[in-house]
Amino acid sequence: MIKRAKDKRSCEDVNPNNGLGGTEESSAGSVFLDGEIAHLTKLRSGPHEHLSRAIKRQKLKLPLSPVTMLAARESNLSGRGRFSTSDNCHIVSRFLPTYGPMKVDNFRSRAYVSQFSVDGSLFVAGFQRSQIRIYNVEKDWKVQKDIVARSLRWTITDTCLSPDQRFLVYSSMSPLVHIVNIQSAGTESLANITEIHDGMNFSVDDDEDEEFAIFSVKFSIDGQELVASSADNCIYVYDLKANKLSLRIQAHSSDVNTVCFADESGHLIYSGSDDSLCKVWDRRCLGSRSQAAGVLTGHLEGVTFIDSRGDGRYLISNGKDQTTKLWDIRRMASNASHHRRQESDWDYRWMEYPAYARNWKHPNDLSLATYRGHSVLCTLIRCYFSPVFSTAQRYIYTGSSDSSVYIYDLVSGDQVAKLNYHDAPVRDCSWHPIYPMLVSSSWDGAIVRWEFPGDGQIHLPAKPRRNWRRNLY
Repeated sequence: MIKRAKDKRSCEDVNPNNGLGGTEESSAGSVFLDGEIAHLTKLRSGPHEHLSRAIKRQKLKLPLSPVTMLAARESNLSGRGRFSTSDNCHIVSRFLPTYGPMKVDNFRSRAYVSQFSVDGSLFVAGFQRSQIRIYNVEKDWKVQKDIVARSLRWTITDTCLSPDQRFLVYSSMSPLVHIVNIQSAGTESLANITEIHDGMNFSVDDDEDEEFAIFSVKFSIDGQELVASSADNCIYVYDLKANKLSLRIQAHSSDVNTVCFADESGHLIYSGSDDSLCKVWDRRCLGSRSQAAGVLTGHLEGVTFIDSRGDGRYLISNGKDQTTKLWDIRRMASNASHHRRQESDWDYRWMEYPAYARNWKHPNDLSLATYRGHSVLCTLIRCYFSPVFSTAQRYIYTGSSDSSVYIYDLVSGDQVAKLNYHDAPVRDCSWHPIYPMLVSSSWDGAIVRWEFPGDGQIHLPAKPRRNWRRNLY
């Protein structure tokens, strides 16, 4: 079971040497994030300790250029005769995917979802008008599966590939989540005509079906379960082997917009809601009351997305208060501390966020760090940690309603890149797990990729700006 943290102080009061981390609002160049996660990030994205000692002896400054790193390897300064994983990250993590964009696809329909598979060989894009496409990245982005969704209600809200990359699940504003075999022979997958799309009902009350919506659905690491979040304030776990719901948690006081497993164990679940709270659930000790293991307070508006670092400790969340926040669940509270802006007439779907509120802080903010610059309006904008293999999760990146993708340095808090091409909100984006490549998808219907090194050329012509707000719903 999780040991609940007792510290409820705001992040400004946290001692940065307490091992958990803390933030300091300061000018560029000052310490932004300190503590365990900052140390781990620096360690995993810096030269190996043997090489670091050699560097100190030679009084070289970090970061080292690739040429210096290669010279050090050839002269065996580290005594290892090869690059370590951290050496590789020290080089590769500076090659940001900022050149482009290069066209992947373009639809006359809003793109809501776009994600690489775990190994990066496949890429999934989901659009509002029933279309889901799976591209084979290693075969020049050829369409491997062209799926027309079944029983779609309003839009594709989420998709997820199974860990073995054999199946895809997709959800919409409906209680049904569908699963389709993407390894079947045919390219075209028209629901229940050319292929069967099995439906799984997440509703426990047929009378609520018209108002029921699934906003987020994810496979467990072993591929045996699905976890989903819904508009009825609940979290659901579906047992695929038994083909039935195995768990329903009355989780929040408003729509649950996002949910995910914390790590490969499957015991911990993170959720985020329009009630402005992130919660941690330990399935081993839920009991009959379905009590959360802990609550993370700090957002002043609803939470649109959560991404786990995969270690069962750290996560990030996007909020409608126009921030991304970094959390450590060892600092969670046992009870919710509600503190929201009291403006009932503000609606993020069509209104700008009040300028005077952009720097407001929650009096009981438990987050480790807050990242600002992007905008979270119009739709449930998503944010992520950068890949482990190539960057040691050194960055945080997010879509934005101002039509861009933002990349922040996790430790310094600096905005290190802003990718501009789209002319409508970028709801989702995905960084390739191995290569310095990022794909962004937007409500303008465009799916484009950004790479490094590339040739520095813009491969797509400038597009005339469309009035995407005309059809906001």
